Amino acid sequence: MPRSFAVTFDYRCPFARHMHMGLVAGVGQGSDWAVRFLPFSLDQVHIPEGDPPVWDRPSDGRGSGVRALEWGLAVRDTFPERFGAFHLNVFDIRHVHGQRFTEETLRNAAVAANLDPGAIAEEIASERPIKTLAAEHTEAVERWAVFGVPTIIEGDEAAFVRLMRPAVPADVEELLASLHRTDLNEFKRTRVPR
Repeated sequence: MPRSFAVTFDYRCPFARHMHMGLVAGVGQGSDWAVRFLPFSLDQVHIPEGDPPVWDRPSDGRGSGVRALEWGLAVRDTFPERFGAFHLNVFDIRHVHGQRFTEETLRNAAVAANLDPGAIAEEIASERPIKTLAAEHTEAVERWAVFGVPTIIEGDEAAFVRLMRPAVPADVEELLASLHRTDLNEFKRTRVPR
């Protein structure tokens, strides 16, 4: 039986990119994982108190991070066989190419993953992805007290993790093994390793 766990992501976070590189590689190599790629909106976390949630705003007022998450969810839920390639392409828009999440860059990421950007845009227009983002982000906050990305979740355990380099599948396995060490609450370096 595959090991079932979730890992949060927002495409703007370089540490999420590092973790998800190892996840996508592991899935592609046949690791015995049932991974739930769980969106978590950093835009939502940073809205001023009293402002409406990002998912309740008009589509042109949600922000580019939310736009990227909508594209990712549309692919994850409609074209799951192409999700890994698209997922990493979207991370690369910002963290490799230094570009913004625009309609054009997201469409290009879709084409590079052998997807039809028009079909993804239709799925986004259905508003299913924004409703999914609202539901899954809210679940992460309410059920596991998630506050950032990437957070690894298995059962009732959740831990926020920052890897300083792209992960490989063995890193993911090591982090999963550490997740259930309830005697270790925080392990944070006082200086960034060189």
